[in-house]
Amino acid sequence: MTAASCDQSGPRAAPGGPDQSSLRPLAADPACAMAHGDLPPEVGARTLVVVFVSPVASYLLHFAGDLGFRTVLVEPDPARRAGAPRADLTLADPDKSFVDADADVVVTDHDRPELGDTLQQVLQTPARWVGVIGSLRHTAPHVAALRDQGLDDTTIARVHRPVGLNIGSHTPAEIAVATLAGLIADRNGRPGGFRF
Repeated sequence: MTAASCDQSGPRAAPGGPDQSSLRPLAADPACAMAHGDLPPEVGARTLVVVFVSPVASYLLHFAGDLGFRTVLVEPDPARRAGAPRADLTLADPDKSFVDADADVVVTDHDRPELGDTLQQVLQTPARWVGVIGSLRHTAPHVAALRDQGLDDTTIARVHRPVGLNIGSHTPAEIAVATLAGLIADRNGRPGGFRF
């Protein structure tokens, strides 16, 4: 969206001052008005559950808070939990009290020995979306871990991998941006999606 694409319907004072120099046309398009700060964003309840402390987890929690997500960190290891990045809630295990139908779950370390146990617990919740970060070049370890837990293929198929938009991420911050952009696209039914 560019400034030229906003339909202008008359002057409206922009936030920040009463003088005439701060008058700006109010956009008739609600998306433009929201982008200009004339309307509050309409974002429903949503929770991002980040599983396992990792460099990507730190960025996911930071950016998700700015995007209006309630943030939850699940870290089973007490030593790692002690130095965990800031989240609205930090717990050892996922459960239905916060992994509800408005929750997106992102597992940020597919090499952890707790992967199968933790994912099995997540899959017992009504989470809206579940994904495991990982490259398509490598075998998806969560599949074997979940089969070892006795889960069927239909349940295992709830887990997305890879996650996020295919933007060629090379850093933990870029992986977090791609992941959150993909979740937003999926929530909004947009074609950004998770196709690679």
